[in-house]
Amino acid sequence: MTTAAPQDQLRLLDLQALDTRIQQLTHAKKTHATLARIAQLDQQIADLHGSLVDSRTAVTDLKRELAKAEADVEQVVTRTAKNQARLDSGALGAKDALAVTDEMASLTRRQGALEEVQLEVMEKLDAHQEALDQVEAAHQELVDAKSAAESERDAAFEEINTQGRALVTERKELAAAIDAGLVAVYDQLRTRLGGTGAAALRGRTCEGCGLELNPTDLAAAHAAAPDQVVRCEECGRILVRVSDQ
Repeated sequence: MTTAAPQDQLRLLDLQALDTRIQQLTHAKKTHATLARIAQLDQQIADLHGSLVDSRTAVTDLKRELAKAEADVEQVVTRTAKNQARLDSGALGAKDALAVTDEMASLTRRQGALEEVQLEVMEKLDAHQEALDQVEAAHQELVDAKSAAESERDAAFEEINTQGRALVTERKELAAAIDAGLVAVYDQLRTRLGGTGAAALRGRTCEGCGLELNPTDLAAAHAAAPDQVVRCEECGRILVRVSDQ
């Protein structure tokens, strides 16, 4: 493509402006502040997960241990109650009554020892349950913060997507009004040159690369026919000659 109507070349700048805006929106999504926050929260949740699992396991184990201790005490209490009922019945002989009395004394000592174990387990359980409550509260706080950040991200992305859809529609309409061959060259350059395929030539400067053309290249650009497509000798982009006014 070596020639195109001057008005089509000027429209390239509008097309480039739309493409730049679309590119900015894409960049805004990739670098949105919520993404880093969500990643950080994910890491914190992962770091806390091990402590949460350990704490829950400890509480579960202690509850099981407490249940066993309570069952042991209940077994002794039940046995003691049965022995007491036998004594109270008056049906035992002196020898059997003495044996039952001795057993009850032993059961009383055993009950005391078991109750000490039960109390110790209860104290451990209370401490671990308190620790678990704190870990779970911290975990839930992180989960809630992540959920809030995700909602913020989704709302921001929806707004960006809405803008993007409108720009894409506008771009399609504008591109359709420009010489197809010129647009094809422009798109190839834009893909190859970091998103900018056309730039204005203002004074001596190419606004695509920001460099000044040397006198020879500048004179050649101004001397070219209005419909000739001029390229920057420095960056290769299409140079759109515009009035400095």
